[in-house]
Amino acid sequence: MPSTRIQTPRAELLRQLGYFSATALVISNMVGTGIFATTGFMAGDLGNAGLVLLCWGAGALFALAGALSYSELGINFPSSGGEYVYLTHAYGPEWGFMTGWVSFFAGFSAPIATAALAFSDYLGYFDPRLKQANASVVIGSGTWGLRLGDGQLLASGLILIFTILNCFGVARVAKVQNALTATKLLVIIVFVVAGFSAGTGSWAHFSEPAARTSTVSLPAQFVVSLLYVMVGYSGWNAATYVAEEIRRPERILPAALATGTAIVAALYLGLNLLFIYATPLAGMLQTLPDGERRPVIAVGSLAASNLFGPGIAGLFSALMALSIVATVSAEVTIGPRVYYAMAKNRAFFSTAAEVHPRWHTPIVAILSQGLCAMVLTVTPFLELLVYIGMSLTLFSVLSVGSLFVFRRTRPGWQRLRQVDFAWPLIPAAYIVVGLIMMGYGVFLHPVASLTAFGTVAAGSLVYRFGVKPRT
Repeated sequence: MPSTRIQTPRAELLRQLGYFSATALVISNMVGTGIFATTGFMAGDLGNAGLVLLCWGAGALFALAGALSYSELGINFPSSGGEYVYLTHAYGPEWGFMTGWVSFFAGFSAPIATAALAFSDYLGYFDPRLKQANASVVIGSGTWGLRLGDGQLLASGLILIFTILNCFGVARVAKVQNALTATKLLVIIVFVVAGFSAGTGSWAHFSEPAARTSTVSLPAQFVVSLLYVMVGYSGWNAATYVAEEIRRPERILPAALATGTAIVAALYLGLNLLFIYATPLAGMLQTLPDGERRPVIAVGSLAASNLFGPGIAGLFSALMALSIVATVSAEVTIGPRVYYAMAKNRAFFSTAAEVHPRWHTPIVAILSQGLCAMVLTVTPFLELLVYIGMSLTLFSVLSVGSLFVFRRTRPGWQRLRQVDFAWPLIPAAYIVVGLIMMGYGVFLHPVASLTAFGTVAAGSLVYRFGVKPRT
């Protein structure tokens, strides 16, 4: 008799994330590297406190416009993958593959690396060897000199811990994530309230300019600084990447995106006001022995030290480092869901679609991302920021642009009321500002910008000569 082979059901992702978990994922993915590590760069580039605050405010409006546009996309495509899903349906499978390809490097692995490096810099308050500037091994020179030291090793260790943890189920990670997010919000709120009520800052700092370190015109530098800010705000689209694991995504997804973005915008404004209240812009720049002025990355530690003295500052430095841990956790969780969605549709490497039968996690995708992020920790911090900003802006602009395609070609398309208001003002504004930022980014940071575009081109080649023939 012929034997009967019993088919084992393929493991799938489960809808087990509610409104709070989805919102927490957005907040944790946003609040991290940008707000804790980029204001020092802006202090030297812009040299004016009002312009620094204006830049963060403009970034909030830009992120909110993107979040509203993505909400409409999310309720029509309630499946994991985010931009991959939208671009595949709008422009074809090649663009869908490229957004997943770029997400692997610039969308998640690089941001995970920058967050982990910022974590090390904050702990450098206790041990200077953990700061990036004090790396023991430097290969090359200039902005692209690779660095390896105790700080990079600590950052890699943090990435490894959360990579392993994420292999054992999203429900378990969600509990850790919720606790870390609550801690992060509490730390920021206490820091802001205590800083203004009991800290030894001065409102006079807002009228004290700093000598600019940038030689380009203020309007051009403002646009490029907005690119840094958008790295800080990146993550407002986080919930779309796990839409397949969200209960009732048609209701929860738009609410989580809008709520998370609004909360983070308020937190960012409060933190930047406190940073400047604690430290004049000139104080956010450190002068090296050779006379070169460099921005302070751990600007939160500097502010805490000026507000409360070294004793209390140590406590806040440790708590801010813990807050950045939440960002690493969120990004390690979200990224593999993009690769999983692509591989499930045979548009990525097939192993990325393998789901562990017990833990229901895309384990190969998680481990691959973790390895890439650890390698990227040797890259200079500022160049990573530009690389991330250029890559993410390009694909978010393309995704928002897909709204125009879907509204024209799909009669049953569900329209979000907030986006319908003054249509097409919100998505059009996002696209125009994004294109301007990318233009100035290429002009002022050509190496990092061209590397970002080179990653896109490499993805196109991999698709045409590797993935497409198989599909």
